Amino acid sequence: MTVTTRFAPSPTGSLHVGNVRTALHNWLWARKHGGRFLLRIDDTDLGRSKEEYVEGIRADLGWLGLDVDGEERQSARFDLYEAEFAKLQAAGRVYACYETPEELDIRRKILLSRGLPPVYERKPDGAPVPDGIAPHWRFRLDHDAPIEWTDMVRGPQHFDPKTMSDPVVRRADGSWLYLLPSVIDDIAMGISHVVRGEDHVSNTAAQIQMFDALGATPPAFTHEALLVGTEGKLSKRLGSLGMASLREEGIEPIALVALLARLGTSDPVEPVTDVAPLVEGIDFARFGRAPARFDEAELALLNQKILHHTGHAAVADRLPAAITPARWEAIRPNLATVAEAGEWVAVFDGPFTPPAAEAADRPVLAAAAEAAPGIDWGADPWHALTGAVKEATGAKGRALFLPLRRALTGRDHGPDMGELLPLIDKDQAVARLSAG
Repeated sequence: MTVTTRFAPSPTGSLHVGNVRTALHNWLWARKHGGRFLLRIDDTDLGRSKEEYVEGIRADLGWLGLDVDGEERQSARFDLYEAEFAKLQAAGRVYACYETPEELDIRRKILLSRGLPPVYERKPDGAPVPDGIAPHWRFRLDHDAPIEWTDMVRGPQHFDPKTMSDPVVRRADGSWLYLLPSVIDDIAMGISHVVRGEDHVSNTAAQIQMFDALGATPPAFTHEALLVGTEGKLSKRLGSLGMASLREEGIEPIALVALLARLGTSDPVEPVTDVAPLVEGIDFARFGRAPARFDEAELALLNQKILHHTGHAAVADRLPAAITPARWEAIRPNLATVAEAGEWVAVFDGPFTPPAAEAADRPVLAAAAEAAPGIDWGADPWHALTGAVKEATGAKGRALFLPLRRALTGRDHGPDMGELLPLIDKDQAVARLSAG
């Protein structure tokens, strides 16, 4: 059996971290098993679906490195749905209903007031059909067939169909709801594994019988705990945190992938620079039932750690030309985002005006300005410079190093000066020390 997974977003908005996590886990599972990862655009809601969101979904998956092996669009498959619906209709597994939403709501309240579950009550065969009202359609659950499956995260699942309402699968205007087209597509596309959030568990219970009614074996199901924010609950921020905003914040795609791959598992989140260990390590048996907490601060910190291990070639197309491989190696331990590298161009090559020196620091800078012109910049200029200044002034420790760092870089903290100073233009350095 070829492992085939799918990601099935609705193009009614942009992707956010929650559904990106779903896409990622489907992709990782397919890649681990040498299988196929398919994109299915669930655009049956023609009124709300927009092409700009389809393009955005493709772009976001591309940015994350989640390559797809095929794409389908539900709006191009209506003929298939009609054919399969006709089979179910002939078999008596879908039936017409005529209640209005108001009637259903009243009946639901009556059942609840009697202490009964608000399960839809089927009309008896031969019930009169109202004139002038187009029906909506429900799938007839088989009350004598217990629903069971072994979930790859939640373990054995059991549902009694007698306690479930027959789900509506088609509206009165002929448009489709999610449940039935999804099953028809999963069969036609050869989906072997469905990985999605635990909010779909009750959908799966109904869909299990739809697969059976259509003569197909259901795929393996995995229902993951949902993402929550640091406060332990779903938040508007989490639901709206899209890829565009993360890109603008300087988050590397591999950082988001590395975090989302492990959230909710017992495995540590690690600063990887390649997806290979994430592909190898995906194991739904290691996912827990507790909500997975997504922390933007954790993502930012992971982003920094990954940059500290990222080679120049991987980011060269996003760096100023002045940031050579050697300069990148020197500054990357102090970067939070790639964009920050641009701030170091002036430090390396100017123009740069050092901050005004404090009176106590001026003797150190004067000695440095005198010694610097004679130092071999191609050897170890930092230790030669600090050695000469120490000998001339007696300064040591912070009193020696901080004034020089400030004058040369304008910062109190930063990269190792032994690595940084040889990369700063010598004339620029001498001028900065003399300005003090």
